Amino acid sequence: MPQLIVQKELDREEKDTYVMKVKVEDGGFPQRSSTAILQVSVADTNDNHPVFKENEIEISIPENAPVGTSVTQLYATDADIGENAKIHFYFSNLVSSIAKRLFHLNSTTGLITIKEPLDREESPNHKLLVLASDGGLMPARAVVLVNVTDVNDNVPSIDIRYIINPINGTVVLSENAPLNTKIALITVTDKDADHNSRVTCFTDHEVPFRLRPVFSNQFLLETAAYLDYESTREYAIKLLAADAGKPPLNQSSMLLVKVKDENDNAPVFTQPFISLSVPENNSPGTQLTKISATDADSGHNAEISYLLGVDAPSEFSLDHHTGILTAMKKMDREKQEKYSFTVLAKDNGMPPLITNATVLVTVLDQNDNSPIFTHNEYNFYVTENLSRHGTVGLITVTDPDYGENSAVTLSILDVNDEFTIDPQTGVIRPNISFDREKQESYTFYVKAEDGGRIPHSSTAKVTINVVDVNDNKPVFVVPSSNYSYELVLPSTIPGTVVFTVVAIDNDTGMNAELRYSIVGGNTKGLFIIDQTTGNITLKEKCVVADLGLHRLVVKVKDLGQPDSLFSVVFVNLYVNESVTNATLIHELVHKNIRTPVTQNIETADASSPTSDYVKIMVAIVAGTITVIVVIFITAVVRCRQSPHLKAAQKNKQNSEWVTPNPENRQMIMMMKKKKKKKKKKKKKRKHVPKNLLLNFVTIEETKTDDIDNDGNSVTLDLPIELKEQTMCKYNWDTTPTTFKPDSPDLAQHYKSASPQPTFQIQPETPLNSKHHIIQELPLDNTFVACDSVSKCSSSSSDPYSISECSYPVITFKTPVSVHTKLTDSRRIN
Repeated sequence: MPQLIVQKELDREEKDTYVMKVKVEDGGFPQRSSTAILQVSVADTNDNHPVFKENEIEISIPENAPVGTSVTQLYATDADIGENAKIHFYFSNLVSSIAKRLFHLNSTTGLITIKEPLDREESPNHKLLVLASDGGLMPARAVVLVNVTDVNDNVPSIDIRYIINPINGTVVLSENAPLNTKIALITVTDKDADHNSRVTCFTDHEVPFRLRPVFSNQFLLETAAYLDYESTREYAIKLLAADAGKPPLNQSSMLLVKVKDENDNAPVFTQPFISLSVPENNSPGTQLTKISATDADSGHNAEISYLLGVDAPSEFSLDHHTGILTAMKKMDREKQEKYSFTVLAKDNGMPPLITNATVLVTVLDQNDNSPIFTHNEYNFYVTENLSRHGTVGLITVTDPDYGENSAVTLSILDVNDEFTIDPQTGVIRPNISFDREKQESYTFYVKAEDGGRIPHSSTAKVTINVVDVNDNKPVFVVPSSNYSYELVLPSTIPGTVVFTVVAIDNDTGMNAELRYSIVGGNTKGLFIIDQTTGNITLKEKCVVADLGLHRLVVKVKDLGQPDSLFSVVFVNLYVNESVTNATLIHELVHKNIRTPVTQNIETADASSPTSDYVKIMVAIVAGTITVIVVIFITAVVRCRQSPHLKAAQKNKQNSEWVTPNPENRQMIMMMKKKKKKKKKKKKKRKHVPKNLLLNFVTIEETKTDDIDNDGNSVTLDLPIELKEQTMCKYNWDTTPTTFKPDSPDLAQHYKSASPQPTFQIQPETPLNSKHHIIQELPLDNTFVACDSVSKCSSSSSDPYSISECSYPVITFKTPVSVHTKLTDSRRIN
């Protein structure tokens, strides 16, 4: 019996059918066989477990997915067949009850659906453990992770935590609270996730508060500006929180802040500048005005008291409660026209605040004063040569009143045709010409009347004094003649007064004030003169070379205004031990008078510093050359002179410089003859011998106030023959008086304030230029001229020419040459 034996373990899942060919052979020969087909089918047994296609599945689903929405489809297989291959799906006992409540699992198909609405905020994810069983003991396992995605379905929430404790739900904040004062901590939250949970917080309108973020979802509510109780007393702050979802969801909340009043407002005057007026002579206690002020604060802080400032005068009073300003005294505009003071408004706050305002009280004028002259009596001084209708005086009158009450009109009382007065300006003008010799003064009265409704008037006495003019030149009394002389002993001590010149002037006042000066002849500077007393003093001790006759040209000038007059006299001083021969001295004096006069007039250098330097250099060079030439010529002449001539010259010098000797006259005449022979030679020599220096008189006019003078002078060589004439005698019957006005009104407008320039000739010629003018010497013992440069007017177009000047009483007969020389500074005194 053939048997089919299973030699290996069968696996239907690998091969479920076997087909075999069975062959049967017999034992005969030829062997016979037969075949048959054997098919063996392997029956299934439940030997395979179910298998999930995916053991782990992660699914994301929005939380707003509707119920019944498929979450995922599970797939599982079983290698078995038939009943062994049927799979049953179910949740494991490990699945949470929430998941089992929210999700449904189809046991046959393995489809997971939403059974109830999802909420991410409740559970954002779920873990589903799904089992697949074929009825065996070993079910298959699969894990399904369900992530519930967020949907913006939650509004933000606002949480307020107060930093300043509220009272009845309201925060009370002082208006003096500083900036950044913390009020509350605001926390905003949103249950949503990610972008939907991002929340911002803000206020819905403009308030003096701000939300400053401190963390991602926290904000500090603090003051952003100063609070002002007077403008806003309470704030209802609406806080808004909004998330970033689309569309965004928001939430709001209210926060109340009350502002507490502080005394931070000073009172304010309705008028910061109060101007009012009151007529003078008012009744005491007159109410002037009511002062008012307001305060923006409240309660006691707004209660105001009124006070006068410390600068308020005692004439005023102010009511503390009503603010009424009262004049307590009678006003006088002439004493004080305006009152300016401060008033104070003080509130009752703690501490109190004070404000001030300025009050200006103007006192209105009433015509209660008469015009007032500056003096009860006016004395005016006018010169006798004042032209008709000129101005002789000015009357000044004032009226303490104001406006028309002070408009004063002037008039002369008692019809006076000699003078007129301007009604407004008070200028007095004459209708006559003044002559002091006929009438020395005029007297009249002036009336001043104001323009008030009831006019007031007053009068003043006016005296017009006629003043003399400077029309008299000074006249020398001592010496009485140009030919007189004074003996000066060689042993005279320096500083001794050797002679005194005296001059008088018929004018008065400053016109008679005299000043003396030596303007020429003092070639060696041996004598000086006191400008006030006229005392001539020996300056240096006499030596042998100083013996002989010295002729000084003394000038006296008055201090008259506007022009100063002067005179000149010759003072002859004979330096010797004694007068041995008076006749010879007189002849020598007459001879010297007839010799040429050298007039040195100092010039003021008006050139620039550069020209000063050039002139100085030229002067030095010219002086050096002149000295060399003079020394050379002198040496040559001395060598050619015979001993006899030298002796004659020596005798001549002794006769002229020392004591005159009649026996020397013959020698002198011989010397004169020889001098004529050598005249041509001496004309070529510009040097003047020492024995001829006394034959020239140097007249110099120096300008005392010229500091920049460079020492140059113009020398006028005047060969003149002077004749003995009678001196002008002073009229002793005329007694000069010094005019000293006593009136307070000195008519100062007639005084000249400008200084009078000294008489000078201003040469601008080069050092080698020569010009000629015609002059004459006076017939008597004086020169008279005006010390005014303005008296000279140039008539030449040559810029280097010396203008021709005319002086009163001066006459010149002989034409002379003008040489511009560099004068030794010792000779310019």
